[in-house]
Amino acid sequence: MAGLAESGSDPDVDLLYDINGLAKDAPHWFDRAVSFVGEYGLLLAMVLLVVWCWWSVRRRGDEDAASSVAALVWAPVAAALAVLVNVPIRGFVERPRPFRTHDGLDVLVSGKTDYSFVSDHATITMAIAVGVFVASRKFGVVGIGLALLEGFCRVYMGVHYPTDVVGGFALGTAVALLLSPVAMLLLTPVVKAVEGSAWGGWLVRSPGRAALGRDALIPGARNEAAEERDLAA
Repeated sequence: MAGLAESGSDPDVDLLYDINGLAKDAPHWFDRAVSFVGEYGLLLAMVLLVVWCWWSVRRRGDEDAASSVAALVWAPVAAALAVLVNVPIRGFVERPRPFRTHDGLDVLVSGKTDYSFVSDHATITMAIAVGVFVASRKFGVVGIGLALLEGFCRVYMGVHYPTDVVGGFALGTAVALLLSPVAMLLLTPVVKAVEGSAWGGWLVRSPGRAALGRDALIPGARNEAAEERDLAA
């Protein structure tokens, strides 16, 4: 209650206390689990999601497999670029961590001495999620859900304001979407070149699918085979 009184009418701080207050009522093991998930687990989950999506795209072997794989390559690159963009933003805003200016918070992780706005974790997870969404809507929706969970965990852990998380979502989305056309223009030809090579084709399509794709590139190949079967009959 003292924390709420100090927050005044600021809805950002009020929501911080409401969400972080859940940690005070939760079992210790649950708080430790959330702190691990929010600090490391969901980042690992995003990496596994990218790998899972790549495996699905590769096994399916559609005509747009190269562009989908290029989007998956772009996803972590977009996250890295978004974090770099955040460096000057943090230095300009210079917003302290919430536990440095507000009493009564239950901080689940220690060692956070840098600035709070915007959240790197929220930025990374949303940038990857949007990049995956470009490749596959089904996997992208899962990624966005994981990113939202990451944002909740960061506030629950007492290391970010809700607006830090929202800012991270906005930054990650902006970088991944606005630079996506240029990235795809550059990455898709590279992935197609890898697809057509003898050593890297398996990275884009499974061997069986790649063979089908090459057959499909021969105009009339399937029709001629069908005609031969009809004549034999």
